[in-house]
Amino acid sequence: MKILLLHQYFLEEDDPGGSRWNEMAKSWIEMGHEVSVIAGMMHYNGNVKRPEYRGKFFVKNVQGDVDVYRSHVSESYNSGFVGRLWGYFSFMFSSLWNGLFKVKGEYDVIIVTSPPLFVGISGYLLSVFKRMPMVFEIRDLWPESAIDTGVLTNKFIIKLAYAVEKFIYRKAKLINVLTPAFYNTLRDKKNIPESKLIMIPNAADFSLSEQIMEDFDREDFRLKHDLTGKFVITYVGAHGVANYLDQILDAGKKLEDTNVLFLMIGQGMEKARLVEKAKQMELKNIRFLDAVPKQEVFKYILASEMGASVLKKVDTFKTIYSNKTFDYFSCKTPVLLGIDGVSRELVEEAKAGIYVEPENIEEYNEKIRLYLNNTERLKQEGENGYLFAKLNFDRKVLAKKYMSSIKKLLRDV
Repeated sequence: MKILLLHQYFLEEDDPGGSRWNEMAKSWIEMGHEVSVIAGMMHYNGNVKRPEYRGKFFVKNVQGDVDVYRSHVSESYNSGFVGRLWGYFSFMFSSLWNGLFKVKGEYDVIIVTSPPLFVGISGYLLSVFKRMPMVFEIRDLWPESAIDTGVLTNKFIIKLAYAVEKFIYRKAKLINVLTPAFYNTLRDKKNIPESKLIMIPNAADFSLSEQIMEDFDREDFRLKHDLTGKFVITYVGAHGVANYLDQILDAGKKLEDTNVLFLMIGQGMEKARLVEKAKQMELKNIRFLDAVPKQEVFKYILASEMGASVLKKVDTFKTIYSNKTFDYFSCKTPVLLGIDGVSRELVEEAKAGIYVEPENIEEYNEKIRLYLNNTERLKQEGENGYLFAKLNFDRKVLAKKYMSSIKKLLRDV
């Protein structure tokens, strides 16, 4: 089967961040399928294009066995809401042009993954012109999440976003959602027929974690990175409005009398402000690191006592699975979870960490202290998460399930 993926944030080979589709594409290629990708030229936490893309609108690369057609994204992307919106629209137009005039050959199906939501317009038009069905994937409920976090306030843009969402859901032949809550929302509130819905969630990348664990010297890594003697809690990911990492800084202040060290790895539009806030608070137990490739990320997770998954306290985030939670599972690292809803249910079912009410600093303080001298609990919960994910969220198993759903769609079209 020949698959065309439209994904603004498909990672470069050395990029940090969530690599769901890089790994999915690899799994499908190992199964004998062909995958090509139309992707953006800006990392989702980036402020500038890579040097090889500056001054260019279209560049074709080969990543492993995947042809990647990079498309222009405005460098205003992370400069604020207006810049972010223009980043979405610039990719919508450039990806459409790329797909129509640069991507050669015929494809059996186009898969469009969001957010951003507006890329669904490009995907639909490409599906019409190239005569192939469109599968639309929802990684985050948008515009709801942008509205709830206060990022999206303009009434016209909100109305437009809901109209685009309704149009795309109607035109997609199949819709994949990443959590049970997404599934229920689309079925019960947005009236999408169940015959059009599937759920292939985020998954754990055991191939990478197990490869690193084979010869990883944890104590040597901790010594080299000044982590010896510390109770390390690592946060990996975006430093954005939705993450509200102020709660980590405030928790750090409460835990100054302990050996807790929060490692904050990643980038985002809020990072500079957070770094300055930590300085003003004179925090000695918060350490900010730049984003690193995923292989290096896993080493930091393996060297940590806990991994943090946190978001702002809004109802929309009760519907999501945090991708980093699966990374913690695969590295046998217990989860400090500041996200309610299905993510809480996941971690509690796995018995792989502890839930903290988002933004409740006293609860962070209280519950982190439960682990400080409890190495047995840390070890057991780490093992629990690993085994639970191995049984339910192995990426290769889910890749096969996803492919089976696509094959069924093509038979029925």
